[in-house]
Amino acid sequence: MLSTLRSWVTHPCFIAGSVLWLVGWLVNMHSDHILRNLRKPGETGYKIPTGGMFEYVSGANFLGEITEWAGFALAGHSVHSSAFAIFTTVVLASRAVAHHKWYLAKFEDYPKSRKALIPFVF
Repeated sequence: MLSTLRSWVTHPCFIAGSVLWLVGWLVNMHSDHILRNLRKPGETGYKIPTGGMFEYVSGANFLGEITEWAGFALAGHSVHSSAFAIFTTVVLASRAVAHHKWYLAKFEDYPKSRKALIPFVF
């Protein structure tokens, strides 16, 4: 049993998936921090998020979470973890597109080079 566990945690899929999950988690946490701190106490209204992955995509927090679950699916190497990652990607990608369209409609000065979810692509 112990040798099976050792072989699993040293398997390239587990290692790559764990690294991918960590990168996604860091992007997600940093993006959430940016969103939570957009307004100063007492301020109201909407602001354009800047910094981190928000320089490239409107849905930086969604990108981080999708990356987390993709890493989990790769590390877990199962139909169940893959299904969850796919479902999460579909749901959050649609939210990212909706947010991107809203930002473009709401702010005239919204960066035109910023994509919805995938830097430089989509």
